Amino acid sequence: MQSRSTGKSHAKVILIGDHSVVYGQPAIAVPLPDLSMTATVTTRHSGQMILTPNYQGPMDSMGEVYEGVRQLITRLLKRFDATDLPFTLKISSKIPQERGMGSSAASSIAITRAFFNFFEKDLSQKELQQWANIEEAVTHGSPSGLDAATCSSDVPVWFIKKQTIETLEMNLDGYLIIADTGIRGQTGLAVSVVREQMETAPEDTQGHLEALGSIAQIMRKGLVENDTKTIGQAMTDAHHHLQTLGVSHPSLDRLVNAGLAAGAAGAKLTGGGVGGAMIALTDTKEEATQVIHALEQAGAQEIWSQHYVSQK
Repeated sequence: MQSRSTGKSHAKVILIGDHSVVYGQPAIAVPLPDLSMTATVTTRHSGQMILTPNYQGPMDSMGEVYEGVRQLITRLLKRFDATDLPFTLKISSKIPQERGMGSSAASSIAITRAFFNFFEKDLSQKELQQWANIEEAVTHGSPSGLDAATCSSDVPVWFIKKQTIETLEMNLDGYLIIADTGIRGQTGLAVSVVREQMETAPEDTQGHLEALGSIAQIMRKGLVENDTKTIGQAMTDAHHHLQTLGVSHPSLDRLVNAGLAAGAAGAKLTGGGVGGAMIALTDTKEEATQVIHALEQAGAQEIWSQHYVSQK
């Protein structure tokens, strides 16, 4: 057992598969390594203290919003037969919360890695996914596993729930822009909206979900072939389906429309929706600059840009 250990993770963004992945359709997500999270475990003389950007105090006094974290830590300590271990867990994060960028999955991955390192135990990728899903299940109810898969990966992921997690070949040469609406996304609420529609209008809802699955196949081919036009159109088409499913928001639609009007190849919401963030794609840095300016003018609260370079 070490006296100090760390675990790291990062954000992710869903290119395609928002909500439809829950119903067995394929999804594509890419890591955002610049938006990182670090969990650090250190020994102390007594007590179990948690230090996060929004909470500092004993683990047994954490509020409801942190119940997933508390459950995860409790089970990790039980796994290592160290239920009463005195420790301090400090979490440092650059990932915005409730913006569809995987903050809860990233925290569970960083925490799990930190405790396995602390107890000097090996951790397989499969085990990591299982542990990460503990917090995700408490926080989101019925996670697909996509966030945990991507926040622990250094490469894009092709994901089908309970079937496939595989590395995705991506030869994209372009700029992915992520813009925050400033409104906290409500994943649980958005999932409930789709579930309600599945109950009241199953045929129409299933049609939109299957269409999103078909779009994922189109986007995968576009990513392999570095076809920005096809990828962009697929993104925009996906947003229209998500709008119809009721998980967009006026703030998201405003940013999507602004990005498209400024010359983006495509744009869509990303993550749970009902607030949160959107993404836009451009070919060149100049186009990316124009789109970023338009998004700022349309009210985006914060904007990130990721440059991808084709390997071919």
